[in-house]
Formats: sequence, structure tokens, C-alpha cells
Amino acid sequence: MNVFLWILQALLAVMFAMAGVMKSTRPKDRLAPKLPWVEDFPSGMVKFIGVAELAAALGLILPAATGIAPVLTPLAAAGLVIVMIGAMITHARRKEPQAIAFNVVLLILAAVVAWGRFGPYSL
Repeated sequence: MNVFLWILQALLAVMFAMAGVMKSTRPKDRLAPKLPWVEDFPSGMVKFIGVAELAAALGLILPAATGIAPVLTPLAAAGLVIVMIGAMITHARRKEPQAIAFNVVLLILAAVVAWGRFGPYSL
């Protein structure tokens, strides 16, 4: 199970790192064609979401890998659960069911990591 959790952590870290870098470095008008929801938020909020996703991606890997404050790994996963709940609410308001389905998958993966690392497979 430990290997499975590491694979989930790596998968989530890669996905959220890419999304976080994109949201935190690109202007809102360049994001809008691929991420139409950004039109509903101020530019600063989009960048904040990107930075939060990037921080969570780092938090999924670095604390556990280095052994320095490994409790931050399940906290990062729990933070991603909260981010995905917010994303699902946004996509529900915009009537985007496909995006909600993707967010549900990411939420479940992050919840499994949080459960595993807080509980029976903590580091």
C-alpha cells in the first residue's frame, strides 16, 4: 500500500504542479481559452489558486521524501481535497459536468492519500 500511495502522490504532484505553474505564471486572458472558469475570478485569485496548487504538489512529495515534517504530506493532500471541493462548486455553477467528474476523481485520489498518510501508512 505504501508504494501505491507514493504513486498516487507522484501522480497528483505532477498534475497539480503543471496546473499550478500554468495558473500562476500566465495572464488570465491566455488561460481563458482552456480554462473558461477564470473569467469568473479576478486575476489575483487565479494566481493564488495556482500558487496553492503548486505548494500542495511540493507538499505531497518533499516532506515525505526528506523526512522533514512528514505530517505536511497528508495536510497537502487534505488541502487539495478542499481545493477540489471549491472547483466542483465553481463548475457546478457554470454547468460543466465533465469538469466536475474530473474534479471528483482528483478529490478521491487526494482523499486516499490523506487517509493513508494520516492513518495506517503514515510516514
